[in-house]
Amino acid sequence: MSLTKERKQELIKQFGASEGDTGSTEVQIALLTERINQLTEHFQTHKKDFACRRGLLRMVGQRRSLLTYLRNQNLERYRKLIGELGLRK
Repeated sequence: MSLTKERKQELIKQFGASEGDTGSTEVQIALLTERINQLTEHFQTHKKDFACRRGLLRMVGQRRSLLTYLRNQNLERYRKLIGELGLRK
């Protein structure tokens, strides 16, 4: 249920400033979004998995905090990121 090594490297390459850039806000948000999407699919079949649901809510809160930080720091990077990830409409 976690990210594969290859998929994680793709996301880092796509959203990072450089090849080894794993700590930037954009990369962290992209990784969290991927995990959230996987867990959302998991809940389609396992509706009563409340332990994973708690983890999902924690990840959503963490992503929200990172998005708020990015919006306050650089509005243009924020808009570009949410457009690429398809988070807001």
